[in-house]
Amino acid sequence: MATILNIETSTEICSVTLAKKGELLFNEKKTEGLNHSELLTVFIEELFRENDFSMNNLDAVAVSKGPGSYTGLRIGVSVAKGLCYALDKPLISVGALDAMADYTSRHPDDYINNATEQNILLCPMIDARRMEVYTAIYNVKGEKIEPVKAEIIDENSFSSLLAQHQILIFGNGAEKCKPHLKNANALFAGPSETSARFMQNLSQYKYNKKDFENVAYFEPFYLKNFVATVPKNKVF
Repeated sequence: MATILNIETSTEICSVTLAKKGELLFNEKKTEGLNHSELLTVFIEELFRENDFSMNNLDAVAVSKGPGSYTGLRIGVSVAKGLCYALDKPLISVGALDAMADYTSRHPDDYINNATEQNILLCPMIDARRMEVYTAIYNVKGEKIEPVKAEIIDENSFSSLLAQHQILIFGNGAEKCKPHLKNANALFAGPSETSARFMQNLSQYKYNKKDFENVAYFEPFYLKNFVATVPKNKVF
């Protein structure tokens, strides 16, 4: 009955949950932009203080490994590593898309009628700017059948899959894809954002398997290299 702190900072959502045996105990989140460096440690402190729970009673810390925001992922992983070092607890990583797909696979009828009886696939998307998204394809059981990739969306995206399957498309990258994916098999429904509460089942599963990361060497899954922008107007 492991008690696990879950941290999700891969997008504009900063969220933290405390879960025991995969069940939600406490939850904190903020949706107002990428100010995770200001919010994350405050959320964690409030979560433990307000619920009179000692950090020493944690069994593990789980963090979203991405893909997603380069800065957001670095902040989340840095905080998770710091807690693991300080508390001498194991570190668990959970893919952001995996967590979204796992949650949706467990609640299919929240988003589409009789989804478990249909030949349907799950396609979580994380916005990667312009018409690009981070995405992967899962079956209705939440099992990954196509790997995570950066996909530039146009009218031909997923055409071979859409010819044979309904695809449930969701996440913060889905809305901008609607005008381009006109196939009737493209269904836009599902969770619209990432969340630490989506991680609970997978972090518990990994804990049970003792599938832990090396705290010293673990790095987020950025998928793309970070590119720093240079201001056009330089001030001397």
